[in-house]
Amino acid sequence: MTEMTQVKLTTNQRDLLLRGLQFVRSSVKLSLGQSRLPDEQRGEQLLAIENLEQHLREDLANQPSANLS
Repeated sequence: MTEMTQVKLTTNQRDLLLRGLQFVRSSVKLSLGQSRLPDEQRGEQLLAIENLEQHLREDLANQPSANLS
């Protein structure tokens, strides 16, 4: 069972979080040396990041405009 948490974000907060996720994704993609995860784990992390980004984009689009201020 997956635990769910709801967070209300403004448009600016959502955009900031999405930009941060872009840096995390780049870090996972470009990691080198001993800090580099095995390809399978890297792929799983990249997929999880992409899913979170998509969820944030969809969630905000579905919220009433009153929650965006």
